[in-house]
Amino acid sequence: MPDPDVVVVGAGFAGAVMAERIAAVRGLRVLVIDRRDHIAGNAFDARDQHGVLIHRYGPHIFHTNAAKVSDYLSRFTEWRAYEHRVLADVGGRLVPMPINRTTLNALYGLSLRSSDEVQAFFDARAERRERLENSEDAVVAKVGRELYETLFRGYTRKQWGLDPSELHAQVCARIPVRTNDDDRYFGDAFQCMPADGYTALFERLLDHPLIEVRTGVEFADLRERYDHLVWTGPIDEYYDRRFGALPYRSLRFETETRATPSGELLQPVAVINHPSEDVPYTRVTEYRHLTGQVHGASTLHYEYPSAEGDPYYPVPRPENRALYQRYAALAAREKGVTFVGRLARYQYLNMDQVVAQALAAFTAVFGAERSRAVHA
Repeated sequence: MPDPDVVVVGAGFAGAVMAERIAAVRGLRVLVIDRRDHIAGNAFDARDQHGVLIHRYGPHIFHTNAAKVSDYLSRFTEWRAYEHRVLADVGGRLVPMPINRTTLNALYGLSLRSSDEVQAFFDARAERRERLENSEDAVVAKVGRELYETLFRGYTRKQWGLDPSELHAQVCARIPVRTNDDDRYFGDAFQCMPADGYTALFERLLDHPLIEVRTGVEFADLRERYDHLVWTGPIDEYYDRRFGALPYRSLRFETETRATPSGELLQPVAVINHPSEDVPYTRVTEYRHLTGQVHGASTLHYEYPSAEGDPYYPVPRPENRALYQRYAALAAREKGVTFVGRLARYQYLNMDQVVAQALAAFTAVFGAERSRAVHA
């Protein structure tokens, strides 16, 4: 392939969507590189040694209220209807998470029957806050201290390595609190999983004659010349961490596979949370719930958050945001470089939000009109 017009660093959602749009709409040659040995970023899925389809980097559940996003991705995949449900293990009792009426009745031996009764329960225990300064405030202001201690504090401390009082309010405010019996984790209008898996979706996204993909490649080793760069990696890495490293949270996984000769499932739902700090992992995922695969074995992932490893989550604290803004000021002065995605923008984004951001970034930088000059 001749020198590309555009180089995209990172083959996750941000990079793949940008590459597809640039090639398909603008008719430009695109080279996509990724330092990992595969495409699809953290959404990568593949069959393990037992033939069970798993998400290598933890469970990825697609949900969105943005029709523009679901319509766009539907060009590259069929969908399998799936509504995600999570249970929390509280002293051996499994209760729905997010908190709903069933959760309260199970934890406290109650028989609350209406939304008004549930709201009255919350109101009687909520601790009023004039301002939500942190994630502890965000929870106790809604449901009170006991539920905060039971379901949120330990889990958050394990997930982030910080007490909720040290984290931005948005971290725990993302989790809804319900007064009805709706036990779905998400309330979005569109809740589905790619029918053939995420990797297959990415293969179709990147299947264009003007796109070349190279995995196992570092940006520093690239020798091609190009007109524009799309950067989806950590923004501090692009600038050689000149102001210091931005903190990211990572994950590691322990895997267990058990025989299921009749195709049965091992857990009642895909994910069981473990909020107690006495348990070292945060959650256990059984992937066949997510994929719908029928198999004679089932694989479980035990998830352990870590400060070391590949960057997964920007750590939402005011001092980290201030450090990011110093890098963002440099990025704003760049010519011919577009920063997009969770790591490049230092934002805690869901998959649909990354896709929406990439579509918006493409339009802003490259325009939406189809190019007349298409490379042969």
